[in-house]
Amino acid sequence: MEPAPTQRPFGIWTAASLVVGLMVGVGIYSLPAQLADFGWTAVAAWVIAGLGTLACAVPLARLVAHSPGESNLMVICANVLGRNVGLMNCWAYWVSAWCGNAFVASVVVVYAASIIPGYHPTNLQIGAIGSAVLIAVSAVNLAGAREAGRAQVLLTSLKLLPLAAVLIMLAQLAIAPHRHFAGLPLTPFHLAQLTPAVTMAFFALLGFECASLVAERVDDPSRNIARATLLGVAGTTLVYLLVSTGIAMALPHAQLGASSVPVEDFTMMVWGRWTGLGVALFAAISGVGVINAQTLLLGELPLGMARAGRIPNWLAPPSRHDVAAGPLVLGNALAILLLLGSATALGASLLAFLLKLTTAVSIWLYIATCVSALKRGLSRAWAIAGTLFCLAVLYGAGVDAGGLAILLMLAGIPLYALALHLGPKPQPSLP
Repeated sequence: MEPAPTQRPFGIWTAASLVVGLMVGVGIYSLPAQLADFGWTAVAAWVIAGLGTLACAVPLARLVAHSPGESNLMVICANVLGRNVGLMNCWAYWVSAWCGNAFVASVVVVYAASIIPGYHPTNLQIGAIGSAVLIAVSAVNLAGAREAGRAQVLLTSLKLLPLAAVLIMLAQLAIAPHRHFAGLPLTPFHLAQLTPAVTMAFFALLGFECASLVAERVDDPSRNIARATLLGVAGTTLVYLLVSTGIAMALPHAQLGASSVPVEDFTMMVWGRWTGLGVALFAAISGVGVINAQTLLLGELPLGMARAGRIPNWLAPPSRHDVAAGPLVLGNALAILLLLGSATALGASLLAFLLKLTTAVSIWLYIATCVSALKRGLSRAWAIAGTLFCLAVLYGAGVDAGGLAILLMLAGIPLYALALHLGPKPQPSLP
């Protein structure tokens, strides 16, 4: 049976749900505690990280709008900077997606298990249940991009409910005469702490590129990808700033710094213990939303590169549902192996190493995007600012993160050469 023609089932809401769905993950449920010691420095860090993210998002949006007929952002960067740049970014991002799925699946299980009183799953049980989650999400994505997009809209809508509830609770604290913010005053601003705080805040905002990576699925990509990306960045940054800072103001400093579940602690303080179950449930749903978005990318990235003639077609042949089933299934199969293996001490160390290896992959993609925009003469001021900001974040994250990501990216070149050797060269051949 011939594969179905490429369709564009993603409107503005689906595109925005992909952006927000990947940006808003499970990290927000622990981030207030991680930033507890920074006080007003964290507030400044959110503002700077938001502006830095915007500096990367604007050139991205302009670049996609300038090439609306291309499959995805990777192809555009390859057209501007050369085939190898596109290959390296695509390969490394694909690996980071399935590594991320393994980690997030384990977090989903831990949060979901906390709803059941007295149940503490073993590492092997976490691996088995998490594998089932990955299989279920893969099945949804294999049914087609439209089905994956519908699931993403639902999951993103659900994951925003607890954050909206936190904002309502903070408003209650602000206007109720018998309530007070026990975390005030916040720790004063310290310039020396700004770099690590900005780095943590920026890593929490990664994922805004998601809509541009499925550009061929988005209706009217010139407008909808730009709107989804920029609105997603602005909205997510504002929500993170309010939630993180508000909880830091509401909870006593010592309690917040020692908490592993600061959002849950805050909601129980305001609305009672029953809200802890709700937070755990929605944290699990939030993780499933991240898995769904990354699973979509596991198929869409290689499919877009193949359609543009950047990799051999046999690496990502479309199914009758117009899905690159091969790389999608392979990616989540590797995630399952990694997840099950993490039940052992060696496997857990491997997962931790791979997460560290792939942490900075997105930042190198942002740098490639900004440089591509500069070469095309698009949003030059924003592109320069975005490039400098990304380099500063890499410096703040340490040499290891950026260096390991480069090694991972370079590994894609010999793998591409091997693919050419094993099969026909991609057509059409582009310079």
